[in-house]
Amino acid sequence: MPDVQVSHASRASALNRSAAFVPFNTGSLAAPQSSSSAPPIYALGEMARPDSVLVIGAGPAGLATAAAARDRGLAVQVVEAAGSVATSWRSHYDRLHLHTTRRLSGLPGRPIPAAAGTWVSRDDFIAYLEECARGIPIRFQTRVERIDREDGAWRARTATEQFEATNVVVATGYNHTAQVPDWPGRDGFAGDLIHSSQYRNAAAFAGRDVLVAGSGNSGAEIAADLVEGGAGRVWISIRTPPNIVRRNLGPLANQHLGIAVHRLPVGFVDRLSLLVQRLTIGDLSAHGLRSPAKGAYSRILEDGQIPLIDAGFLAHLRAGRIRVVPAVDRFNRAEVLCGDQRLQPAAVIAATGYRAGLEHLVGHLNLLAPTGRPVAHAPDAHRDAPNLYFIGYTNPIVGNLHEVARVARRLAVVLSAKGKDALSKVEADARRGDNSFDG
Repeated sequence: MPDVQVSHASRASALNRSAAFVPFNTGSLAAPQSSSSAPPIYALGEMARPDSVLVIGAGPAGLATAAAARDRGLAVQVVEAAGSVATSWRSHYDRLHLHTTRRLSGLPGRPIPAAAGTWVSRDDFIAYLEECARGIPIRFQTRVERIDREDGAWRARTATEQFEATNVVVATGYNHTAQVPDWPGRDGFAGDLIHSSQYRNAAAFAGRDVLVAGSGNSGAEIAADLVEGGAGRVWISIRTPPNIVRRNLGPLANQHLGIAVHRLPVGFVDRLSLLVQRLTIGDLSAHGLRSPAKGAYSRILEDGQIPLIDAGFLAHLRAGRIRVVPAVDRFNRAEVLCGDQRLQPAAVIAATGYRAGLEHLVGHLNLLAPTGRPVAHAPDAHRDAPNLYFIGYTNPIVGNLHEVARVARRLAVVLSAKGKDALSKVEADARRGDNSFDG
């Protein structure tokens, strides 16, 4: 991978005349550029360069962005709130495997090793991301709390510092902030109540009755894991019947079908998905699960809800080892009321999703939809926030990781073109200054 300083060495004099150039050194920072009462402004790495890219977040989206940008010779710096890459992946349950195939889930130009198999495990994916992070400048334990635009540049503020860059890419993760509904009586529940992000395996639930709230992929897989791990009765509460797909359709992964149809009319894909579910999944009404009223593509686009990809859930459902109950209405001390059913689980696991958690970062800039996710997605920037990009906040029919890699490549092209224009302008200004001085 080319060293950014070397690839632009011929431009160093012009750059140094335009701004302070500060080489990155882990654990140290350049001298502050401001002595005001606000947190001091630092130049991290080569962030003073006019083609600089500051990436916030060292998960798959952030690493993909940094890798693609560095491959094009851009000055890149990643800041990460935690002490390691792939923080959210480390908190997922033990049995997790990617729902997308190895070949379609890698970072740009960095395929996942074949030894990881078709369906990559959580631990293998983390190891892969750690390997991809080698050579990328990352400053850990740096939590950005707010982003502002001042004097034509972006400033990323922590509690004690400010970092300035020409371009900022926000990549803090699709599953960032756990979300648990404020169910009536929740705080007085006599049993255990946790979010699915806190679940690791079934060991702590052996012999105990457990209610899983939520019918997404996490909820279904955790319910199956509880059964296989020796839990007592296992219920899953479902408000809206999910679209369900097989992980494979014959020799093809379901993801391949998603890629094949993603440019087709939504109505056609919806009808196709419902037909495929009838043919490959069948009628589950006898097990308490009605057929979905809406097609898979509409659910993704309108609700952000991807299909439930079966990884063992259906076998347990049909065998009666997992029981479907209505959505949770409220808690009443030791009881959980789900429609007309009153359950007494020892534990409730809320597989109720996540928020993007971007409000503190950019909420004041009016760049977020009511869902809390960005209005504009990379490689595009919002018209009111030039050079500020968001990546990884969609979960499309082609797969989140596949989309992240594709967008990271396109964003790198955009940033490279802008960077060349900016560098050319700096050099032209420097030449005019030299000519004026010589005259």
